[in-house]
Amino acid sequence: MGCWQRLLIFGGVSLRGGGGASVPLAGSRVLVCRRQLSGADSETLKQRRAQIMSRGLPKQKPIEGVKQVIVVASGKGGVGKSTTAVNLALALAANDSSKAVGLLDVDVYGPSIPKMMNLKGNPELSQSNLMRPLLNYGIACMSMGFLVEETAPVVWRGLMVMSAIEKLLRQVDWGQLDYLVVDMPPGTGDVQISVSQHIPISGAVIVSTPQDIALMDARKGAEMFRKVHVPVLGLVQNMSVFQCPKCKHRTHIFGADGARRLARTLDLDVLGDIPLHLNIRETSDTGQPIVFSQPESDEQVKKPMRRSLLVLDAILKEMKKMLSEDKP
Repeated sequence: MGCWQRLLIFGGVSLRGGGGASVPLAGSRVLVCRRQLSGADSETLKQRRAQIMSRGLPKQKPIEGVKQVIVVASGKGGVGKSTTAVNLALALAANDSSKAVGLLDVDVYGPSIPKMMNLKGNPELSQSNLMRPLLNYGIACMSMGFLVEETAPVVWRGLMVMSAIEKLLRQVDWGQLDYLVVDMPPGTGDVQISVSQHIPISGAVIVSTPQDIALMDARKGAEMFRKVHVPVLGLVQNMSVFQCPKCKHRTHIFGADGARRLARTLDLDVLGDIPLHLNIRETSDTGQPIVFSQPESDEQVKKPMRRSLLVLDAILKEMKKMLSEDKP
């Protein structure tokens, strides 16, 4: 590559002009050394580069006491990801009362789990100085929303966010859980990558509406999980159709079957369709999720709850299939 120029800067910053001269700022002393890159130096750089590349991804460490982790994600915000995560956790518990289920909200900037699960307050600390999850509807819950005021914005940069994620992953006393459902933030950024690389994940569920704009980002989310070697269990098509409660006319407000087309493109299964239904929105806003609060209501309300259980059944089947494929 020709000559290397090493700048050893003491006490300030230097600017290099067009002719290669260094101009010290604020009385800085600049020493400029020119030398050829020797064969030994070149070999040292190669070895250093090989060492860095050999480190690879961070080693995954299971969350103590947790058997299976299911992440619920979406590329786009506002598609019903948190609502799906909450009702999935409740459906897991309702499906088998012998199973212990937890719900972890890692959406630091916009935590929704406290309101949807009707929980307030700060977590207590155990004797080992770990946070104890808050409990409601038989589900152990942990969220950034328990650690800050409800109306207070989390104005943090990346390093602080990653520190908070590390605490939510490693400093919570979950006891013994069969399933931990993780409500991920939207997008494909630092949080998603960090969670995926630091803990073993049984599978990811991608939530999207049938709208093209949402599906573009849902595809990115699915591809991200594949890049970090997390199995994608399938897609949930949320807000798939609206049925007028008076005339019963069905309208595909966000388009029809968009998630099914994307699933075919990605060679994934559609785990289920959740309709756009007033009761789902109302029960989420009041902290009484529909799978828990209205399991025995009239037929029109039963449909969303039954759809949630069908989604659960599809997820469990996919997990069993992947587990059987992993066995020698």
